[in-house]
Amino acid sequence: MVTFEFQAALWEATSTSFWVFLSLPTDVTDEIRERSTVPRRGFGSIPVTVSIGNTSWTTSIFPDSKRNSYVLPVKKAVRTQQGLAVGDTAAIVLSLEP
Repeated sequence: MVTFEFQAALWEATSTSFWVFLSLPTDVTDEIRERSTVPRRGFGSIPVTVSIGNTSWTTSIFPDSKRNSYVLPVKKAVRTQQGLAVGDTAAIVLSLEP
């Protein structure tokens, strides 16, 4: 399992206030693109396990052509548990699913 640790700021989708994401750093995105051998699912998503603070969950990252990066959706329950709001920077541990 390949694991990445990084910090990223939370941002809100402009089309709706229901979705909050963070963008993976360029170096992490590049390495995931090189290493990802898992067949892509819907929307080109890649399954991952993520931890922010003491909260861990399984989700997917999605390619974002506007940012030339992958984006990670961060659900409200996680943001609430970790006391995070849009604009805050979070410490992320992200592992590609085997």
